[in-house]
Amino acid sequence: MGAPGTVRTTADRHRPATVAVVGVHGHGASHLRTVRALTATGHARLAAVVDPRPVEGTALTRPDGPVGPGTATVEPLVPPGTAWFPDLDALLGAARPDVVVLATPIHTHLALASAALRAGCDVLLEKPTVATLDEHEQLVDVVRATGRRCQVGFQTFGSGAVTELAHLVASGELGEVTTVGAVGTWVRTRAYYARAAWAGRRTMGDVPVVDGVVTNPLAHAVATALAVAGATLAEHVADVEVDLHHAHDIEADDTSSVVVTTTNGRRVAAGLTLCAPERSPARVLVRGTAGEAVLRYEHDELDVRSPRGSRSVRTSRRDLLADLLDARHDPHARLRCDVASTGAFMRVLEAVRTAPDPTPVRPEQVRWVGEGADAHPVVADVEAWCARVADEGATFRTLGAPWVAPLPTAAAEPDRAAVG
Repeated sequence: MGAPGTVRTTADRHRPATVAVVGVHGHGASHLRTVRALTATGHARLAAVVDPRPVEGTALTRPDGPVGPGTATVEPLVPPGTAWFPDLDALLGAARPDVVVLATPIHTHLALASAALRAGCDVLLEKPTVATLDEHEQLVDVVRATGRRCQVGFQTFGSGAVTELAHLVASGELGEVTTVGAVGTWVRTRAYYARAAWAGRRTMGDVPVVDGVVTNPLAHAVATALAVAGATLAEHVADVEVDLHHAHDIEADDTSSVVVTTTNGRRVAAGLTLCAPERSPARVLVRGTAGEAVLRYEHDELDVRSPRGSRSVRTSRRDLLADLLDARHDPHARLRCDVASTGAFMRVLEAVRTAPDPTPVRPEQVRWVGEGADAHPVVADVEAWCARVADEGATFRTLGAPWVAPLPTAAAEPDRAAVG
């Protein structure tokens, strides 16, 4: 591969891109599957893996079924013979892959992505982009300075259903938009927060981590709703109001509401929890004076009701690594989710990061289900309250949710961040 900014030759375009995956346990396994699929089509080749833990002897579950005794659905996590390095510096000291995929903890993103970009690699960076708004600005600067590509792993930005909904809003078919909301009601157990030292943390020492429901598990709901409302860049956000709570014994939030005012005058409201009775498909809803639409972004499904009638749309999704590989050959191609286009989401993350610590949900409003590591809290009527946030464009506290504990006297109002 040529130096940054170099036009690639025809030979470069026809050879498989070399890809290294950094962080192969946990969510990194899904990136290994993607590279494997792209290898089968001649678009990529897994050149190396990077992880402080050895990968030899570990297993990868194929997506076509569960693992059980006597089944044949277990494969090596990493193909035999693949180069392994304990850290990114060791990899970059030995070789320079075309693309580096980073599936590492949030607080490592800036340093690792910057190192890979400066070494001449293109990067696929897992969401959330980085841990602070200042880090986001630094990473945007590195991308500009190096001329490399950096795609962020908000997979919904590759969804045809999201594109269809954005076009629907822009076309005026729904009339004047009155509501853009997001609802996410998921479940996380104690084991989820025990899986890593950074899980559920706001900071580790002086290092921001910001691993809460708004910024990590249901970050897609927030980023997708913002994009549908026409807000992707940092300057598209005028104001953010956050209302953060937790039922788990963690530092960060697991049940929160966010209300964003965009510079185009729209209000985007998200009601999010990891303490629901059961996991339900996350959704983004848009209501206008002439109709409404509901997007279930996990399944690329869109339901529309407008003067044209009612219709349901199910679309395909563009894989973001494949999108990055194709864009590498066209200097004019735009990535589906480049770093700059996560700026609006980073404004929300910054508001969460700088807000007062989340308040515990009132104990009498929490019911625990299950035992041991599999136990999870259920907040009373939380699904209905999340829906109200999205429908009414107001926070849990403003709406009067009964499980919201009183704020200290010095912080009597939900935190607001004027970020225009």
